[in-house]
Amino acid sequence: MKLEIVSPEGVLFEGEARSVSFPGIAGAFNVLPHHAPLIAALKAGTIRFEVNGKQQEQSIQSGFVEVKDDRLSVCVE
Repeated sequence: MKLEIVSPEGVLFEGEARSVSFPGIAGAFNVLPHHAPLIAALKAGTIRFEVNGKQQEQSIQSGFVEVKDDRLSVCVE
Protein backbone atom coordinates (compact mmCIF):
# COMPACT_ATOMS: atom_id res chain seq x y z
CA MET A 1 0.00 0.00 0.00
CA LYS A 2 1.18 3.53 -0.64
CA LEU A 3 1.30 5.54 2.57
CA GLU A 4 1.72 9.31 2.69
CA ILE A 5 1.80 11.18 6.01
CA VAL A 6 1.80 14.98 5.73
CA SER A 7 1.76 17.77 8.31
CA PRO A 8 1.83 21.57 8.09
CA GLU A 9 5.64 21.26 8.21
CA GLY A 10 5.75 19.00 5.12
CA VAL A 11 5.88 15.33 4.17
CA LEU A 12 6.73 13.13 7.18
CA PHE A 13 6.69 9.82 5.30
CA GLU A 14 6.00 8.65 1.76
CA GLY A 15 6.44 5.07 0.63
CA GLU A 16 5.13 1.52 0.60
CA ALA A 17 3.82 0.02 3.84
CA ARG A 18 2.70 -3.54 4.51
CA SER A 19 0.38 -2.64 7.40
CA VAL A 20 -0.56 0.51 9.32
CA SER A 21 -2.06 1.02 12.78
CA PHE A 22 -3.89 4.26 13.59
CA PRO A 23 -5.11 5.90 16.84
CA GLY A 24 -8.69 6.59 15.72
CA ILE A 25 -11.03 8.73 17.83
CA ALA A 26 -13.43 5.76 18.01
CA GLY A 27 -10.56 3.39 18.87
CA ALA A 28 -7.36 2.07 17.34
CA PHE A 29 -7.60 0.28 14.00
CA ASN A 30 -5.35 -1.45 11.46
CA VAL A 31 -5.26 -1.14 7.69
CA LEU A 32 -3.97 -3.98 5.52
CA PRO A 33 -3.76 -4.25 1.71
CA HIS A 34 -7.14 -4.20 -0.12
CA HIS A 35 -8.91 -2.49 2.82
CA ALA A 36 -12.36 -1.08 2.12
CA PRO A 37 -12.53 2.67 1.44
CA LEU A 38 -12.56 4.66 4.67
CA ILE A 39 -12.23 8.17 6.09
CA ALA A 40 -11.48 8.45 9.82
CA ALA A 41 -10.52 11.10 12.36
CA LEU A 42 -7.38 10.48 14.41
CA LYS A 43 -6.58 11.45 18.01
CA ALA A 44 -3.28 12.02 19.77
CA GLY A 45 -1.14 8.90 19.69
CA THR A 46 1.21 6.98 17.43
CA ILE A 47 0.83 5.77 13.85
CA ARG A 48 2.73 2.48 13.52
CA PHE A 49 3.60 1.09 10.09
CA GLU A 50 5.68 -1.74 8.68
CA VAL A 51 8.12 -0.93 5.89
CA ASN A 52 10.47 -3.60 4.49
CA GLY A 53 9.88 -5.81 7.53
CA LYS A 54 10.75 -3.04 10.02
CA GLN A 55 8.36 -1.21 12.32
CA GLN A 56 8.31 2.59 12.16
CA GLU A 57 6.37 5.10 14.22
CA GLN A 58 5.09 8.64 13.88
CA SER A 59 3.64 10.50 16.87
CA ILE A 60 0.66 12.77 16.14
CA GLN A 61 -1.65 15.16 17.97
CA SER A 62 -4.68 14.77 15.66
CA GLY A 63 -5.56 14.31 12.02
CA PHE A 64 -7.50 12.44 9.37
CA VAL A 65 -6.84 9.41 7.19
CA GLU A 66 -8.39 8.47 3.85
CA VAL A 67 -8.03 4.89 2.57
CA LYS A 68 -8.88 4.29 -1.09
CA ASP A 69 -7.50 1.87 -3.70
CA ASP A 70 -4.51 0.79 -1.54
CA ARG A 71 -3.52 4.44 -0.99
CA LEU A 72 -3.48 5.89 2.52
CA SER A 73 -3.45 9.69 2.70
CA VAL A 74 -2.86 10.95 6.23
CA CYS A 75 -2.98 14.62 7.30
CA VAL A 76 -1.73 15.20 10.85
CA GLU A 77 -0.68 17.81 13.35
